[in-house]
Amino acid sequence: MQKYGELLRTLLEKRSITDSAQAEIFLNPDYERDFHDPFLMKDMERACVRIFEAVDNNKKIVIYADYDCDGIPGAVILKDLFKKLRYENYEVYIPQRNSEGYGLNIDSIKKFKESGTKLVITIDLGITAVAEIAQAEVDGIDVIVTDHHLPPKILPRAYAILNPKTDNYPEKMLCGAGVVFKLTQGFIKKYSEYFKIKEGAEKWMLDMAGLATLSDMVPLLGENRAISYFGMKVLKKSPRPGLQKLLAKMNIDQRHLSEDDVGFMVTPRLNAASRMDDPMRAFELLSTENEMQAGVLADHLSKINDERKTIVTGIMREVNKKFEKREMREVIVIGNPEWRVGVLGLIAGRISDEYKKPVFVWGKDENDCIKGSCRSDGSVSVVELMTETRESFIDFGGHEYAGGFTVHNQKIHFLEEALSVSFHKVKKEKTENEIIYDIKTDLSAVNMKNWREIEKMSPFGFGNPKPVFLFEGVSIEKIKKFGKNGSGEHLEIIFSDTNENKAKAISFFSNHDSFEKTLSEGISVNLLATFDLSRFRGREELRLRIIDII
Repeated sequence: MQKYGELLRTLLEKRSITDSAQAEIFLNPDYERDFHDPFLMKDMERACVRIFEAVDNNKKIVIYADYDCDGIPGAVILKDLFKKLRYENYEVYIPQRNSEGYGLNIDSIKKFKESGTKLVITIDLGITAVAEIAQAEVDGIDVIVTDHHLPPKILPRAYAILNPKTDNYPEKMLCGAGVVFKLTQGFIKKYSEYFKIKEGAEKWMLDMAGLATLSDMVPLLGENRAISYFGMKVLKKSPRPGLQKLLAKMNIDQRHLSEDDVGFMVTPRLNAASRMDDPMRAFELLSTENEMQAGVLADHLSKINDERKTIVTGIMREVNKKFEKREMREVIVIGNPEWRVGVLGLIAGRISDEYKKPVFVWGKDENDCIKGSCRSDGSVSVVELMTETRESFIDFGGHEYAGGFTVHNQKIHFLEEALSVSFHKVKKEKTENEIIYDIKTDLSAVNMKNWREIEKMSPFGFGNPKPVFLFEGVSIEKIKKFGKNGSGEHLEIIFSDTNENKAKAISFFSNHDSFEKTLSEGISVNLLATFDLSRFRGREELRLRIIDII
């Protein structure tokens, strides 16, 4: 470990990386070493052979992908594979979030049968679709499930199931597009000679696997670290016109794209398609080769993302008004038949962040069904909570931190009561609010040399968070509000310490009362922050991003 600087050594040790061999693997991902053999997945051979047979006999294939920023990039990966095979007898089907909801549905399977489909490949869904896959089988359609969600006790009788949570594959935490990437890697490995494809051709598809891995809240460790690391490298050079136009529209220099740009700028615009319009628009943006179409789609997604923000702001105003006159239970349930179902997850996340409770938000979909989204503050798994309260729901699913649900119209008014009772049975024991940080230091540490050391640990995200620094007893010198079109919704603060070191820090969507202490110039505070390199208008500036002020 001696060859690394002191700062990097300390940060690695905080992540339980204590010897040079581990550090080498973590800091320098290697494609050959860190990507597992795809054929370690139980049904990989079976899936590859079935796709080969369909292609060889020119049978119609449907790629059935989820509508979010995991399923959609996954569909682009398969489209890229079929392009390399020069295969055209396939269609991409992405269900509508508002009218069809998540997962495989019987109506679409009927349509596939009518159009002569012989093979359906699911992406980021299907592991719980027992009835739907049985129907497909009756209709003479084979289904290859690629998914990463928790499997039910009884698996669907699909032709093949690729899901690391159902077999002995070493990386359990792949995202949906990660599983599809493994399928593509396996297929190319097996059939590259037959189709005259260069071995390793899948590496250019890592931009999509990386985009999804960074978007889908899977831990960026093990094989996921390698996918996100190489994914970022490919994204910075990706020749996809849609991606290039979208980045240009947001004034992001593609060569310097960061994982924050992906998480805060790219992903919301791709997700806006299913929330506000049709998820196919996001798929078309990522997969088109036409410059003109790419420009039109980039403009469209940016426009509907702005509309989404306006809707979310309006609903949040309504929520805050309602909260003025209601007492808070252990679980918050709030809704309105007028609220757009596609944005409810964002609302639930905002409320949960602010009130530090599990939150369930509902609206009505196009079929007059009460549907909603839920988010956890970490005090409980929302899936366990809904399982404990299953009589209240028609349907539900998700994972520990986020989920979706459908409720009987007459039961919605009693849902908060029911969930609050269940909460006590499944809640996790909370540790006391200790201040979590990696390193305690003074403001002189905020320099480019240290940033370069920290940067070696990127990409950061779930499971590999940005290092947090504690600066004790720093003074607030100056507070300035800033924001788009003079909105003033963000804060810029200049801090100084006793040794006359100064540092600029920013906090998005914050005001003087957003922290434990009301902020004012001249007071002394303890600051928790991460390093943040801004490249606004092509100028590099190192600053801090505020996590908390106490």
